Amino acid sequence: MSDRLFFKSNGSLSLAGIAEAAGVALPEGADPDAVVTGVASLESAGPDDLAYMDNARYGDALEATRARVCLVSKRFAARVPEGTLALVTRDPYRVYATLLGRLYPDALRPGSLFAAAGISPGAHVHPEARLEDGVRVDPGAVVGPGAEIGSGTVIGPGAVVGPGVCIGRDSAIGAGATLTNALVGNRVIIHPGARIGQDGFGFAMGAGGHLKVPQIGRAIIQDDVEIGANTTIDRGASRDTVIGEGTKIDNLVQIAHNVVIGRHCVIVSGVGISGSTTLEDYVVLGGQVGVVGHLRIGMGSQIAGSSNVNRDVPPGSRWGGTPAKPVRAWFRELTTLARLAERGADKGGEPEA
Repeated sequence: MSDRLFFKSNGSLSLAGIAEAAGVALPEGADPDAVVTGVASLESAGPDDLAYMDNARYGDALEATRARVCLVSKRFAARVPEGTLALVTRDPYRVYATLLGRLYPDALRPGSLFAAAGISPGAHVHPEARLEDGVRVDPGAVVGPGAEIGSGTVIGPGAVVGPGVCIGRDSAIGAGATLTNALVGNRVIIHPGARIGQDGFGFAMGAGGHLKVPQIGRAIIQDDVEIGANTTIDRGASRDTVIGEGTKIDNLVQIAHNVVIGRHCVIVSGVGISGSTTLEDYVVLGGQVGVVGHLRIGMGSQIAGSSNVNRDVPPGSRWGGTPAKPVRAWFRELTTLARLAERGADKGGEPEA
């Protein structure tokens, strides 16, 4: 079976265009009209490819690469082999991402899986729904009464857009995703299987049974948010659940009712955020972080993977551990435990108390 590429190239990139994207001048003697037609890793790149390098562990691969052009930071420029054009830039990965998007624009967001234009056969769009020109709806998708969808938005197969849900322009709703009680902005990407706007987990508990508390808020997803596959975002109970502009959420994340997430946060796979917690702008949560309810994590804070946060985090902090604490205290704790364990092992028994 021959190799099959699922994304079509948009053509080629000239050396002049690559240099412009990198914000640098071409080295003397380089032909500005020469082109690359593909991108590849350092190891697999050939003479028609663009590659990048920004990590010391790939130094040997850089020295052996056959790429036509390599985006590289200044510290590694001397290791670029003869025959490969080195373009030195402060942020090779970011420039590479920009150029990759130009070469393969269809990979930037999910598109129609049915090559649909307009409403496909087999889609179910309520007559009271309002769709602007240029909306694409794949087979099996359901759009409820009063829903509003902006131009350029794609609704994937089997996706459900509930009654009254509003979705802005140039957004993408992946296959099998469900949106209810939600307001979604422009250029939002929601990957397959995501669940947005369902009940929060709210019960008035008692000896005679647990009384369900109606969840009457909304899920508000602002512009340029990306939500990973099988992530769940509950609607608010007494106030809205809000995901701020530009925030990026990985697969398999749980965000509970009344949570407010600021702008340009990064939330990695496996995170669970309990109800009524607030993340200020630019917060980063590593994989499998757990956050208890009713807390505030301050602007620009970073929480290490697998940590559990059980108290407020000041702005600009770097915390880790269980329970989470400033990283210096966490590292001291880990070092002390390791020394105690070594001492006990040297004595052939349990560590000293």
